[in-house]
Amino acid sequence: MKFQLKSCAALVTASLLLPVTVHADDDMDFGLYVQKKMHDKSKKLFGIKKPLKNSAEGSVARMPGQDAYDLIEVAKGLKAKILTRDAGNKADMFSFWPNENDPSHLIFCIEGGDEVIGTLDSGQDKMNPSVQSIDLDDGSVTTILRGMNRCDGIRTTAWGSVLATEETSTGQAYEIINPLDTVNHTVIDRALGTIVTADNEVSMNVVKRDALPTIAWEGLTVLDNGVVIGGDELRPGDWDLAGDGGDDSDVDGGAIFKFVPDVAHVGGMIEKLEESPLVSGSVYAFRASCREGTSSSFTVNYGQGCEIGNGSWISVSATDARRDANNNGATGYYRPEDLHKDPTYAGPGVRFCWANTGREAAQNYGEVICGIDSDPMLADETSASVVVNRFVEGDADFNSLDNLAFQPYTGNLYVIEDHSNGDIFACLPDGADRDIKTDGCVRILSVKDQSAEPTGFEFFGNGKNAVVAIQHSNDDMMSDYDDYGTDDIVLITGFKLNKKSDD
Repeated sequence: MKFQLKSCAALVTASLLLPVTVHADDDMDFGLYVQKKMHDKSKKLFGIKKPLKNSAEGSVARMPGQDAYDLIEVAKGLKAKILTRDAGNKADMFSFWPNENDPSHLIFCIEGGDEVIGTLDSGQDKMNPSVQSIDLDDGSVTTILRGMNRCDGIRTTAWGSVLATEETSTGQAYEIINPLDTVNHTVIDRALGTIVTADNEVSMNVVKRDALPTIAWEGLTVLDNGVVIGGDELRPGDWDLAGDGGDDSDVDGGAIFKFVPDVAHVGGMIEKLEESPLVSGSVYAFRASCREGTSSSFTVNYGQGCEIGNGSWISVSATDARRDANNNGATGYYRPEDLHKDPTYAGPGVRFCWANTGREAAQNYGEVICGIDSDPMLADETSASVVVNRFVEGDADFNSLDNLAFQPYTGNLYVIEDHSNGDIFACLPDGADRDIKTDGCVRILSVKDQSAEPTGFEFFGNGKNAVVAIQHSNDDMMSDYDDYGTDDIVLITGFKLNKKSDD
């Protein structure tokens, strides 16, 4: 029996409707057949000529004189070029400045611990680089802010600032204005939020945002109105809830939090940090419920086994957000990592997706969960205003899911693995088939260095070019920059958009 199908989604749907005699060969593995069709149609589905079948083999040490192809292997049709080799060691996530459509610089988080590495010209202690700008024209690197502890999540806001956050149990959030005119400012006291210029004067360009929750920040999205949604990068049973110096084996994992500003941003650029919507507001944690309800009538049931479905936002304090979330029944996940809003979503509210890394050695391969918050400014535990469901599930070859990036126009979600010799997979949106998950994923990039991993992957606004950081490499053969170890930042070009996306 012969048939012709126009998409992988249609192929799967057809498999549910056709009689079993459609198999000419009783030994046919229909899942492998669909997977092969997806690879064959990769140009139309993913804008690449041919995906990678396997992870890169062997190991290439980081050393001077290399080009991008010494560092990574990319899908056929894509091209790679090193932008700089001078980014700070443990370069992680980044944002485009001033925006993704016409950027001049990348603003990078450097995920190193707070330490003194030298002395500034003023005689002030030279702390670790935490936030750096990278010029897209020449790759030159400038340190904006020092002294943060493990800067990781970072976003450019709609009002013309940068929000940089720390991935540690006492993680803080810092807002930066005029980042290209801010050089060698330093956080000298994280608890008090004391930040000074290179001349040891009080910084007017950087401030700690105490109104945002104290958590191990990783992924986050900052909406145009000032709402911030982000995750706490925490595994279950891995922190001291009792305060007795040990870990509690049954404590929940990381929650998803939302900051709602007291005064929503209504448009335009700010001139002073006091004008930011992040000055004050309230913090909430997501709590899934295992009972149905409407936005106006909601019966709450929560607990272990209730991780997806409808839910609501419960109030927590900013200073003790993690403990409050655990004590008040917020839903815990296995190390929530990167989180992004879906730029192609056209419904009410916002669609956001985040990765839960899991632990591949325990055969917990990780997942991506997507939620729709129908009213982001609303935070009421009696209103079922949020629905979350699994979108991508990892496997033995595709696991430890960490960074995410939506490709503009297509809605394809790119998912980055959090381990050495890691890969990047491109995942289709959900089509018209019965399920509510991605229609399939293919591998488009693999790191050759067994000591390194990909991170911080993001698309330019045109959807055709992207940037990736190669992190955790062994730098013994490389020179320091700014008295600090370095990482490589790579430009990826050659992604094609289908005709519908181009239009």
